[in-house]
Amino acid sequence: MSSPTIVEIYLRENYVGEFSLDRKDVDTSIWAKLKLATRSKNIECTVLGSSIRMSWSDALNLIRELGNKTLQNEINFRFKPIGEAQQKIADFASQIREVRSARKETRPTLPKEEIESSLIKAGFTKRRLKPFQIRDVAHLLTLQNGANFSVPGAGKTTVSFALHILSAIKNGKLLVVAPKAAIQAWRDVVIDCMDFTPDKLKQEQFVTLDGDEQTNASALNSGAKRFIITYDLLIRQQSIASNFMAKHPTHLILDESHRMKAGWLSLRGSFLLSIASLPVRRDILSGTPMPQGPADIQSQLDFLWPGHGLGLEITYGHSPREVLDGLFVRTTKTELGLPPVTRHYIDVEMSDAQLALYSIVRNELLRNYSQKFSKASSSEVVLKARRSVMRMLQLSSNPALALNAMMRDHYTIDSEIVDQILEKELSNKMIAVIAKVRQLAEKGEKSVVWTIFTDTIETLVLEMADINPVYIHGGVPSGLDTDSNTREGKIKRFHLDDECKVLIANPAAAGEGISLHKVCHNAIYLDRSYVSTHYLQSIDRIHRLGLPKNQETNIYIYRTKAPAQIGSIDLSVSRRLAEKVRNMQQLLDDPDLHKVAYDEEMADDPIDYDIEIEDVIDLIAELEGKSVTQINEES
Repeated sequence: MSSPTIVEIYLRENYVGEFSLDRKDVDTSIWAKLKLATRSKNIECTVLGSSIRMSWSDALNLIRELGNKTLQNEINFRFKPIGEAQQKIADFASQIREVRSARKETRPTLPKEEIESSLIKAGFTKRRLKPFQIRDVAHLLTLQNGANFSVPGAGKTTVSFALHILSAIKNGKLLVVAPKAAIQAWRDVVIDCMDFTPDKLKQEQFVTLDGDEQTNASALNSGAKRFIITYDLLIRQQSIASNFMAKHPTHLILDESHRMKAGWLSLRGSFLLSIASLPVRRDILSGTPMPQGPADIQSQLDFLWPGHGLGLEITYGHSPREVLDGLFVRTTKTELGLPPVTRHYIDVEMSDAQLALYSIVRNELLRNYSQKFSKASSSEVVLKARRSVMRMLQLSSNPALALNAMMRDHYTIDSEIVDQILEKELSNKMIAVIAKVRQLAEKGEKSVVWTIFTDTIETLVLEMADINPVYIHGGVPSGLDTDSNTREGKIKRFHLDDECKVLIANPAAAGEGISLHKVCHNAIYLDRSYVSTHYLQSIDRIHRLGLPKNQETNIYIYRTKAPAQIGSIDLSVSRRLAEKVRNMQQLLDDPDLHKVAYDEEMADDPIDYDIEIEDVIDLIAELEGKSVTQINEES
């Protein structure tokens, strides 16, 4: 009896692979193994009799796992790719060998002189690459796909553009997917680097895809070579982007690639993973590739090297450093020669009413989630828990804002506590932050104040109106810098107006794409989220390439003190940020990240050991107009 053959084909229209058995007997050992693998790996697939369809990246994973010659001989079967699948699997096998080689040994790189001369021949003459940039370009050229995890200010955009020029193939195209704030930097890189006549320069420029589907489809078919699109618009116009990459040899670059970290659980990640095999080259850029933990990098690796199982290795507990070794470049702040940052941790006591309300909400959170909350909790439970955590963060810095939100949710709170919270208006921490900004302003120094809450930004703007603040949050649109209402206009004013002493911003909205280091050397954190990317990238707005060697950069982190038996949510944030930054430091071998994590770990805890839990119980009772005796009788 002849060996059963499993035919593998690639269905271009859906970017899926199909396995089919060459005979009706589907009870063969390999067919059972194939179906078992799809179930055990939670692979989404369609089984129709003697055929199985799944995403092409999942198909490559199964071919890698089940298609080796030893297993084929042992089980007595054959994989037989036909049509376009033949070349795609041949390319995949070549990439597998390349990745294994890169992870095991140092590969020869192009000499510096050859890189520079090739760039000059291509017209890349207006900007000369720095030694660390040439090193990064040289290493990335040894890889078919690569990752650049350099810090902001190291010139990831310039390095990637040079890499594209040196690795470009005939009739090749470049498509960059980036946050909206990064688009101008990509448009500028052509002007800053290429020395051409105006007509030629226009041909070399990036075309920004920001129209409707018909407009963008026309742009992609215009004959232009380079395009840039935002993540959000890419997801809304998936078909035109995938059709373009299927028809043209395309170099695809993801800027701030950690934005696809959710992988198959998000629309953004799902689309990028599904089309990962279409581009002829893929590169990812991120200064913070693991904002929350090792799992964040899995989808980025599976996009970069689909079917190689690198993300799976991290799932199995292998260290990201071990998995990624040889497959990325990183320029650190130490290599850039930046002067060190000084971090100051300032712990501020709560008012009595704030402590009472904070304690009540803390007890409710524990009552609702301490026993039943785990990684296996439903999405509804997780969402409710997250809302409670955000309420605790609000209470820590702006209790009046938290109180308003709680009242909208019909939360029952004793009127005495409500009256005292509303009467005070600003928390002690907000008062301390405002005082620090004023102190710096009196010395002629500008500050950037970071907070995660939009309503808090608006409160601070009103409280500091006399020092002419500007602000940025998610509701501020991008536009011309001549318009004072746009993000760009506000940043321009902060740079040029000597009377404007403070920028108040949300890290999620202003943590990328802006440089403040030429006019501002003080960052003040009223509060911080658990997302390490927001913290690290917000620091990088004032601590980046271009600072003089003797420049002092100060980071002021304000935290709310709480009794030991109640706990400070700001301490929880600090611990988790330290852990996440430490994970990235171990992956990237970056001394600056070590310093960030070390400072968090060594800072004094914002804990007030002079207040016991009984004191807090008595305080709440007093504010609620009850005696402790009454409470005991009622309970």
